[in-house]
Amino acid sequence: MGTDDKIDNKAEQLKGKAKEKIGHATGDEELEAEGHADQAKGNLKQAGEKIKDVFRS
Repeated sequence: MGTDDKIDNKAEQLKGKAKEKIGHATGDEELEAEGHADQAKGNLKQAGEKIKDVFRS
């Protein structure tokens, strides 16, 4: 786990942000919502990794 998971989570957040912006720009509410959900999922996973780091220390 660790660094690879953190990179994957950050990539998911960035992918979600891009989807959200594209959805907003094109008026595609479904894509915008999907992007927002991807960001939230990435944020949640990132928080989990931070908690794991605390307990490893």
